[in-house]
Amino acid sequence: MTVTLAELARRFQGKARGNVDVVIEGIASLQTAGPRDIAYVSDRKYLPLLATTKAGVVILTEHDETHYSGSALVVADPHLCFARVAQLLYPLPAFRPGTHPTAVVSPAAKVASSAWIGPNSVVEADAVIGEGAYIGPGCYIGSAVTIGEYTRLTAHVVIGERCVIGNKCLFKPGAVIGSDGFGFAKDGERWQKIPQIGRVLIGNEVEVGANTTIDRGALNDTVIGDGVKLDNLIQIAHNVKIGENTAMAGCSGIAGSAVIGKRCTIGGQAGIAGHIELADDVHITACSLVMSSITKPGVYSASIKAEPVEKWRRNAVRLYHLDEIARRLARLEERLQQLFEEQKN
Repeated sequence: MTVTLAELARRFQGKARGNVDVVIEGIASLQTAGPRDIAYVSDRKYLPLLATTKAGVVILTEHDETHYSGSALVVADPHLCFARVAQLLYPLPAFRPGTHPTAVVSPAAKVASSAWIGPNSVVEADAVIGEGAYIGPGCYIGSAVTIGEYTRLTAHVVIGERCVIGNKCLFKPGAVIGSDGFGFAKDGERWQKIPQIGRVLIGNEVEVGANTTIDRGALNDTVIGDGVKLDNLIQIAHNVKIGENTAMAGCSGIAGSAVIGKRCTIGGQAGIAGHIELADDVHITACSLVMSSITKPGVYSASIKAEPVEKWRRNAVRLYHLDEIARRLARLEERLQQLFEEQKN
């Protein structure tokens, strides 16, 4: 697809400056862009690159446009505008509806005439596949699953029985939705499995990354709200609830029955303990471990940064004695207070 600067300004409520008829057909960074590419600047540290970029158009703020003499699209939020331009120029691939000859679809399943069932995919009985849905190669749709309209399962995605997927969702390769939660009861030295009879309910416009897993609930359902974005290699345990428009980065995990609010962000490799709650608009930095509920919006961190090994070992020894040091300090403060009171008297 190609588009002119004038058309981009009209679509995205920006101000076009320079050659409004320049034709754009791709996106690129400032360093690699050519005369038919569009790039952007959202961080002022990249402004020096404007002197050498060969981009046909650059997306800038009104404050930064004085640093660039070429054709520009001036908007309030260049990063957001760039994302929308990218979606326009690189839409999801079109497909022809139907069922591949190698797919196995139960006669008791309901598949919309505008949907596609790809090679070697399986759709079990009583599953419902909505209008415009795309089930890519090697996917498994369990019995009584509902897949919403225009949702895409790219490849090798598993949706377990009775799970419900909303409209316009995107699932990357290897995602597993509705596997059993990790539920066992101790029986002496052995473990007895607890059947996981809940479902996974996923809202609209949710994105699930490659090899991310969302476990079904033990009794109640695991619930993922509208607009949630999950990166690759994330673990969501049973009975978790995630509020609308929350985003989680790769290798993070949420233990069972935790409740995450709306518009939260969870950094990469962060861990959320089970049976706790995070309020709306809570932001957890990468590699943090959250062990108790957070009731107020804000940014929270629990990481210890890497240090040279010699320094870390010294600090580790001191941390080992921290409780003893704290008790000694408390006794010292108490004694000092006594001396202060004696001096006053």
